[in-house]
Amino acid sequence: MARSALEETSESGAFNRTPSTFRSLISRDKTSPFPAESGRYHLYVSYACPWASRCLAYLKLKGLDNVISYSSVKPKWERTKETDEHYGWVFPASSMEEPGAEPDKLNGVTSIRALYEFASPNYSGKYTVPVLWDKKLKTVVNNESSDIIRMMNTEFNDMAENVDLDLYPTHLQPLIDEVNEWVYDGINNGVYRCGFAKKQEPYDEAVTKLYEALDKCEEILSKQRYICGNVLTEADVRLFVTLIRFDEVYVVHFKCNKKLIREYPNLFNYTKDIYQTNGMSSTVNMEHIKKHYYGSHPSINPFGIVPIGSNIDFSAPHDRARFAP
Repeated sequence: MARSALEETSESGAFNRTPSTFRSLISRDKTSPFPAESGRYHLYVSYACPWASRCLAYLKLKGLDNVISYSSVKPKWERTKETDEHYGWVFPASSMEEPGAEPDKLNGVTSIRALYEFASPNYSGKYTVPVLWDKKLKTVVNNESSDIIRMMNTEFNDMAENVDLDLYPTHLQPLIDEVNEWVYDGINNGVYRCGFAKKQEPYDEAVTKLYEALDKCEEILSKQRYICGNVLTEADVRLFVTLIRFDEVYVVHFKCNKKLIREYPNLFNYTKDIYQTNGMSSTVNMEHIKKHYYGSHPSINPFGIVPIGSNIDFSAPHDRARFAP
């Protein structure tokens, strides 16, 4: 049975995310089943999806545009097969159909679901992005964003333009791991736990934890430029992809309306700072983001109406340079 995130709510009414299933790793070791090679791999993303966007952010930050190709699906979920009622990520019929999205030129499939089934005919999990695809073996290497960004950080350094950029430096790894854990639980996944809750109690628990985590970030960022110090790290990329979507989508769609990110002086300036970092703005397509969330979850927004939003200018000046590197 084809599944999506909308089926991941338990009897208690709480949202429980299913783990990713393809977890192979690309390695600098040439004897690896998946060796790091220029031109061999393709990253399938959705500009709407925060998990996929963190991978695209790494591709841009590390300067891997000429090493790993990438393409985006359409933002709004559509029927993936005529034989059942599953809705998910689909490719446009032409590059003119949806600006920013492209047909699948590698395998000629019409949906991410078809891509998974091409790689594994008996696959029964979710059809998610990102998908890191091996063009040579014609299979999914990995669909877990946290694995993909770690591989991009180190395994392609021989080919990366920004080889000296290390977003997971050894001396900060314990702190990054610690921050990742509470940011994921309270914020990255927390907004989904708010939005997909089907009962009041799990929503109340999730929204309380969300704003406790945001308040914690605000306090940390009052003393330093980035979340783990005064250097950009993996933890910043993981936090950013949720913050950039917050005021335009999560406040309304996921009922995260206690406080806007714009009402947090440090978090808002921090979000603008990350957005203005080399390559990051190209990973943000707010039109895709809004079309996806407001148009793909009929149980939350049955008429698919997209709110006008505030059209925040993330390229406006910020104050984060006040912190010494």
